[in-house]
Amino acid sequence: MNATNANANTNANIIIEMNHVTKSFKDKKAVDGISFQIAKGSIVAILGPNGAGKTTALSMMLGLLEPTEGTVRLFGGQPKDRKIRERIGTMLQEVNFMDKLKVRELLALFRSYYPAPLDMDSLIELTGLSKSDLNRYGEKLSGGQKRSLGFALAMAGNPELVFFDEPTVGLDIAARRRFWDHVGRLADEGRTILFTTHYLQEADDIADRILLFNQGKLAADGTPEQIKFQIVKRTISFTSNEDSPDLRERLMKLPPVLDCYDKDGRIYVSTDDTDEALAAIFAEQLPVHDIRIDQGRLDEAFEQLTMSAGEAKSS
Repeated sequence: MNATNANANTNANIIIEMNHVTKSFKDKKAVDGISFQIAKGSIVAILGPNGAGKTTALSMMLGLLEPTEGTVRLFGGQPKDRKIRERIGTMLQEVNFMDKLKVRELLALFRSYYPAPLDMDSLIELTGLSKSDLNRYGEKLSGGQKRSLGFALAMAGNPELVFFDEPTVGLDIAARRRFWDHVGRLADEGRTILFTTHYLQEADDIADRILLFNQGKLAADGTPEQIKFQIVKRTISFTSNEDSPDLRERLMKLPPVLDCYDKDGRIYVSTDDTDEALAAIFAEQLPVHDIRIDQGRLDEAFEQLTMSAGEAKSS
């Protein structure tokens, strides 16, 4: 394969590209010089506190806003282009339906907007609704049923790229599990998924990549494990047949150990470097067993990374 063809194949694999994108509203930069690429088949979560720039970035990717600076590309083209729009599906946080249209009619209407829509039977399966519910008016459905119908409508055009904004709000546990099972299958088919969520455990469990926004900038970009690895403090926990104040005092004297505490029958040690802490514990031949290493949780990484970025900006 020559270099030209290799570059063409690489470019074809990039579904979303934001290049030095800034969006300003008067004197405020809602998005400040962010750049990233998203490859085909990825499941990407956009996380961040309120006002971090997530919605603004999503709106630019959907062609609802124009960047003040930089470029946004979907499939190598402009988000507003009709041919691009026909390749994407969107489920926004607020789900509203046209009055006096039944579920079947809504599905048929949305299918009619696309040149190669998903077949009706597949859309009905995606709703998870019963036969009787398919004959109800969309606005009469429960909140969870509306979310499920919104998911099916987002898939009406058989999209290659799907945007979900807080997709599981209002869903019960079973419906939430069914939704993410569907999303996993979509990614297996080679579709690209981008979603926002306040449920950090969902991002940890589902996403293969996280974009963490804070104050309009990209505070972190990586897999859930890579993001969690950026946490400064990590913990080692263990049990001991000789648990005593003396043991905890000896642990606290070890240079890598920052803190030591008991929780749920285990002894926990906080440290910046788990390898050094374990080496020091073994060197001292301390009576510990059933050792576990916790690299941290995503919510801890979220808190530390957004807080440290905010402190850096204000200092």
